[in-house]
Amino acid sequence: MDANAPSDPGPEGGTVGAYDIARIMQAIPHRFPFLLVDRVVEIVPNASAVGIKNVSINENFFQGHFPQHPVLPGVLIIESMAQTAAVLVVETLGPSAAGKLVYFMTVDGAKFRKPVVPGDQMRVHVRKEKQRGNIWKFTAEAKVDGKVVAEATYAAMILDR
Repeated sequence: MDANAPSDPGPEGGTVGAYDIARIMQAIPHRFPFLLVDRVVEIVPNASAVGIKNVSINENFFQGHFPQHPVLPGVLIIESMAQTAAVLVVETLGPSAAGKLVYFMTVDGAKFRKPVVPGDQMRVHVRKEKQRGNIWKFTAEAKVDGKVVAEATYAAMILDR
């Protein structure tokens, strides 16, 4: 099988059940205040995932990121995309993911189309584009109310802890 092509999701459609916050915390090492995905509602191993970030005024970065006009920082939107992709990687690798971390390598073509503000529910749609060895490449769109608010292409490296 070509490692660059997403695998066949299989006869059952291949979608894995949702990851709640506890399962996300088992999959990736991030913790408050830097855990930026609250739920993963859809995972197709080796292909795609959809994560949710519920944006709350109580998050500490809003104290300093335009206190009179709070906006989710773009770099945190990108990080939410990366964390959603990391959950996809862990689910795809299964038991062989034990003892590994997903490290950001590159971000390309990042575009921010509309501010994300407290009260928004951001849905992060991640698609695996290709994989070569321990390097994975993804494209992602963040959406609020079905409208794209940000997009990017990025790569990650899977390494031992």
